[in-house]
Amino acid sequence: MQKSLENYLDTADGAGQVLAHARLLTKLAHLYQDIAPANLYQASRLANYKSGIIVIHAANGVLAAKLRQLAPTLAQGFAKRGFECTGVQVKVQAPESRAQSRTSAQKPLSARAAGELEGLRDTLPASPLRAALETLLARAAKRE
Repeated sequence: MQKSLENYLDTADGAGQVLAHARLLTKLAHLYQDIAPANLYQASRLANYKSGIIVIHAANGVLAAKLRQLAPTLAQGFAKRGFECTGVQVKVQAPESRAQSRTSAQKPLSARAAGELEGLRDTLPASPLRAALETLLARAAKRE
């Protein structure tokens, strides 16, 4: 059983392609750690490699912009180490562990804030903004 599984994994039409790609990505990720500045590497990760293009996921837009500026240097670094690299593509994708929860704790409105918002609401004509303020104030009143 073990031999047949290994044979299947090593064949080109089996899972061998997936394993080979995973090994390649692991090697490229280690190279990326060596090539990229430490502060940029820590907030990004090598995500994929396809047709000579290396894809890097950055934690935020500012980091992505900096990595895009460095893309030619990064591509050259990979090429110097023996990998065909015609370009580096950078995408913004926050790490899963740092992604902000959609169910964050709601903080109650203070009496002063509620009073200020009520005053603002009363000065507004019928509009989506007034409706939003009314909804906010109604929800704040329910939580008290």
